[in-house]
Amino acid sequence: MENLSLHIKNFNNRVKVMNQTNAKELTLSALDARNLHNDIFDLLTKINDLTISKGNADADISVEFDGGDF
Repeated sequence: MENLSLHIKNFNNRVKVMNQTNAKELTLSALDARNLHNDIFDLLTKINDLTISKGNADADISVEFDGGDF
């Protein structure tokens, strides 16, 4: 979890505190919400890019089996 952004880590910490104190709500400022939104969107973009590049790499692999002397 070391690679998570600052805003995602802060949100995670705030949710932990909320759970520990049995709070019913978590309120974010507009700035916190925007920053969290941007970081989540960046993370989803990276996941999408990795998925696309992995899909392209799989398409280039070809395997042939001939059975040999069996």
